[in-house]
Amino acid sequence: MKSFDIINPATSAVLDRAPDATVDDAKQAIEKSVAAFASWKAKTGFERSAILRKWYEQILGDEATLARLMTQEMGKPITESRGEVKYAAAFVEWYAEEAKRAYGEIVPTHANNKRLLATRQPVGPVYAVTPWNFPAAMVTRKVAPALAAGCTVVLKPAEQSPLTAIRLEELWVNAGGPPDVFQVVTTSNPAAFSDVFFDDARVRKLTFTGSTEIGSKLYEKAARTVKRVSLELGGHAPFIICDDADIPAAVQQVMASKFRNAGQTCVCANRIYVHDRIQSAFAEQMADGVRKLRVGDPMSDQTQVGPLVDKQGLDKVASHVEDALGKGASAVVGGHRKEGLFFEPTLLVGVKKGMRILEEETFGPVAPLVGFTDEAEIIRAANATPYGLAAYVWTRDLGRAFRIAEQLEFGIVGVNDGIPAVPHAPFGGVKFSGIGREGGPWGLDEFLDVKYISMALP
Repeated sequence: MKSFDIINPATSAVLDRAPDATVDDAKQAIEKSVAAFASWKAKTGFERSAILRKWYEQILGDEATLARLMTQEMGKPITESRGEVKYAAAFVEWYAEEAKRAYGEIVPTHANNKRLLATRQPVGPVYAVTPWNFPAAMVTRKVAPALAAGCTVVLKPAEQSPLTAIRLEELWVNAGGPPDVFQVVTTSNPAAFSDVFFDDARVRKLTFTGSTEIGSKLYEKAARTVKRVSLELGGHAPFIICDDADIPAAVQQVMASKFRNAGQTCVCANRIYVHDRIQSAFAEQMADGVRKLRVGDPMSDQTQVGPLVDKQGLDKVASHVEDALGKGASAVVGGHRKEGLFFEPTLLVGVKKGMRILEEETFGPVAPLVGFTDEAEIIRAANATPYGLAAYVWTRDLGRAFRIAEQLEFGIVGVNDGIPAVPHAPFGGVKFSGIGREGGPWGLDEFLDVKYISMALP
């Protein structure tokens, strides 16, 4: 089989090569997945749970290797990669338990001679597509609930970061998981490869994380064979900081949200709205924090901000900053490219409507501050986007917290919490940010069909 290069973004050197699967390889993967589905769905939830539990233990035991792979293939600081391994493992642990809990229901009958039942069964073979920015967690967040439900999975990881997914597949087999139940197939030609899955009616589910542009196209293709879909797409998160905010605490949470993974997350703060009464003090304290961020070799425990994943991503970040500066914004900290694929952690002030950074997802280490005075006005501004993944609000007023959170048109709202995602809670967006939910019991539901049985008694 041919292979393609995996580039280390910190050094621009070839890290490794991954198998370059073809259309024929896709067809073979489907055949294996369909054949394995019959036996995997027949296992009890307790049997599937036991294997998932062993997979969880394998992942935790392999933390050093998985973290190193992630950092080398996509540039995430090694300390964050270690944290992601634990986060990824937590999804497997959660769904190892949920495998036992695909409960059905007895429906009250309308007739004495009938009994009505609603059961839940696996949807069938699944095609999963994961992004490059969370090479471990995005795999387990999709694969663990699918396997727990009794589905088989063919996973295509992003071309930039496939090595972590390949290692997770190896750990699945080491845990006693049947090889054909979970397959990782890598390719440099995702469009042609994926079309095979969309055209095959036996593949009953698509789960995808990536851009809205690509996700909407895959949604259309999935409709050809009426597949169930879960789509976790782009975001443009507002972070509203009210005038009663604890400024040091709010700065810490904004920093944690904005600069994690060099700003390359779909839920990071994209628009930071700060009340005019505290904007100056907030900007000053945040500028101090941004200046202290350590940029450098992501393999170092001291590094807090690594490189962008590729030149395309770097160019987009630079263009957003240049556009904002050209339209009147000021860079209090940063604002420039560094050698290689690095961009300075940047704080912009004087950001106004009409700048690209307030309309497009930046996906980089740039924090734009926007002032506001009126609560109703800022809620309208926060909602004035086609995206609806995550939003944040900082206030010590409980009534205000509920009032704003309930009006924000987003699937996730963090109140005084810049990192709200956990394995046992629902994760997903509304509007152009997606369909469906991952995490918790909601994530299991995405891979189960409800079957109604009406039984007349003889």
